[in-house]
Amino acid sequence: MLVLTRRPQQSIMIGDDIVVTVLEVKGDQIRIGITAPRSVQVYREEVLVAMSEANRGALLTDGAAVPPAPQRDAAVRPATVSSRSSYRAPARRAGGVTTRRAA
Repeated sequence: MLVLTRRPQQSIMIGDDIVVTVLEVKGDQIRIGITAPRSVQVYREEVLVAMSEANRGALLTDGAAVPPAPQRDAAVRPATVSSRSSYRAPARRAGGVTTRRAA
């Protein structure tokens, strides 16, 4: 696992097109913003787990055996937030003109 230290308003890049920015730190909570292509699905871990369990539960309604869910490596913790967050991406400068990606 790569561990980085960042301060508010500092970012990290994942690949060429994903930016994770620390927006705010309040006590034991950290607000992050993720800028990624629309084709990249971003979920909070607990939401993804709940969706997976709901899907598995739906498969059990017919009485068929369902194999156990694969275990994720505990050392790998993806940065995830809800894709329905109220966060609005900061304005970008393109050729001296401030632009904002449509939500």
